[in-house]
Amino acid sequence: MEYVIRPVRAEEWAKARELRLDALQDPLASIAFLEPYATAAARPDSDWQERTASAAEGREVIQFIAEAPDGSWDGTATVLVERTGEPVRVGKPSPVDQTHLVGVFVRQRARGGGIADALFRAALEWSWELTEPRAERVRLVFHVENERAERFYRRAGFVPSDDPSPIPGDPMAREYVVPRQPLP
Repeated sequence: MEYVIRPVRAEEWAKARELRLDALQDPLASIAFLEPYATAAARPDSDWQERTASAAEGREVIQFIAEAPDGSWDGTATVLVERTGEPVRVGKPSPVDQTHLVGVFVRQRARGGGIADALFRAALEWSWELTEPRAERVRLVFHVENERAERFYRRAGFVPSDDPSPIPGDPMAREYVVPRQPLP
């Protein structure tokens, strides 16, 4: 099946909400996401509208989705901009200007078809195209028991950082990075 990988649009908040709630029910959600299902499900529509509108602007955060030909969504990945010296969103302060890949999810029915690869490609391309700030690396943080994720991240070019980067509530979290590559 051919998917379109594209940024979310502000008016698509209800679909973004539904996909996030589905992600939070995945068997690995407790070690893959920092938010429990019950917390997310209880948020008012206005929170989802604001969150999606911010991601649609594509300045400090962008959310990519994998859209099937029938209009359904089967995957997502979000990229956060992290600047040196700014307040921390997740984990430790940024040692360099970077982006942070979060909220990666592909529905079970669509796994193995290249959606995650395409979402990562879009996230990395967007990160490297940033000019303000110019991202020096892309990072992600994951729980060491999420072996499926670790295998994929390594295959996508991410390598362990020098700092394991435990995060509040998850001392087993580890940071992987992709440093900026020279342009071809």
